[in-house]
Amino acid sequence: MNCKAQKILYAISCILILFISYAALKNYPGKWYVYILFTIALNVLLFFGFRKNKLFFDTFIGILFWLGFWLKLSVRVGFMDGKFYERVGAFDFSGASYDHALFVSTCGALALLMASVIREKWIFKYPLHKENIGLNGLFMFYKRHRKIVLIGFVALFITISFTNVYFGIYQKGMKSLITLPFGLKGIYSWLLLFGATSISAILLNFDLNLKKSSYLVVLLSLLESFFSSMSMLSRGMVINVSSLALGAYETLKNNILASKFRLMLFSTFMFFILFFCSIVAVTHLRAHNFSNGNYGHANFNLKNVPGTTKILVLDRWVGLEGVMAVSSSEKLGWDLWEKAWNEKYFDYGTSLYDLDIIKSSYSEIDSSILHFVSMPGILAFFYYPGSLPFLFFSMFLLGLIGCGIEIFVYKLGESNLILCSLFAQVVAYRYAHFGYVPKQSYLIFGAIFLNILLIYGANKFFLFINRNNNLYS
Repeated sequence: MNCKAQKILYAISCILILFISYAALKNYPGKWYVYILFTIALNVLLFFGFRKNKLFFDTFIGILFWLGFWLKLSVRVGFMDGKFYERVGAFDFSGASYDHALFVSTCGALALLMASVIREKWIFKYPLHKENIGLNGLFMFYKRHRKIVLIGFVALFITISFTNVYFGIYQKGMKSLITLPFGLKGIYSWLLLFGATSISAILLNFDLNLKKSSYLVVLLSLLESFFSSMSMLSRGMVINVSSLALGAYETLKNNILASKFRLMLFSTFMFFILFFCSIVAVTHLRAHNFSNGNYGHANFNLKNVPGTTKILVLDRWVGLEGVMAVSSSEKLGWDLWEKAWNEKYFDYGTSLYDLDIIKSSYSEIDSSILHFVSMPGILAFFYYPGSLPFLFFSMFLLGLIGCGIEIFVYKLGESNLILCSLFAQVVAYRYAHFGYVPKQSYLIFGAIFLNILLIYGANKFFLFINRNNNLYS
């Protein structure tokens, strides 16, 4: 995208933001300057994610917070009479309650902004030019055995996806239907969530640096996300695909590829086709599976797809409702904080947040089959003690940790920007959906580190093999 196109896009975005802000400000029941401060903080956080020296973590955390906080509040207050789809606990919709929730949200956003600025100024920023492809051991192996590698990749994600659907090993909203030995469920979860996608990131990077047309690898990467999302009963195919797309875009900026525009057009066209198919397929599977647990309808109707999808566009993003519910709760304090950290998987059939904060209906479903939980989000979770200074310090530290993980991926992944984008998205998405069984966060962060170490170790192994072959050839 050239500078002129970027300026036009920024101008259109600013006009839309101003229009939505004006509508929301007219109907906002609290103090006007609170909403203005909230709007400035969340939109600066968004645009900071697209500045010259941003990290991918900045981009994804800015987008997720902007969608989950600013856009959701502004659209619902400005155009939907302040009615929210998710439960908000004891929130009374008064001006004072809105102001409190927005102060809390602004505090968290400002902490993330400060972490991003400090990281850029004193810790790390990407070099202007990439010096090499990186992961040379894996790259040489891929270059020699491209067909075999791609066939193996396809066999892997199709096998994992279809066995996951058939056996019900790891699916959103469902308890596992089978108990696998030797930690195999964890391997399935890792591969479905981001393990197989990390292979896509490596293959895409190699193909783009080989100056190939890359149509085949792009298609396979989209198919991997399609099959993985569908098998997990997730309508979030766009999440992993967006991280691959952003990383590939940054990689293409440094490469001369004659078919760059055609490749982007092809990728966009195929994504929309597969995304639509995934929405239809997952809606059908969820209707069937959830009805067995007395939640949902057994009869799938294609006419229901647009309605359920429309709700997801605005309300699938975790954020403001969690802060509204937590900031208005009478249970805030260090006791709640300690209780939340001690929560265990399946302790209550649903989550502590569902039962103690928002009183959701999830406690009434058949928890022997289904497992539904609501997420407060990381900002609301770190306000459980009811302290704004604690919230600010925590979010600032978490912002630095998110950046640190991306830097770690960049160093051990040897400058693979697509891989950096993927894992930055995984961290940002986990942050946005934080709050249920927080102690088990070590599993996903541990999986990220093991994933990178596995790539690093495989690269060193192939370098060693190649060096020995050269010695004796």
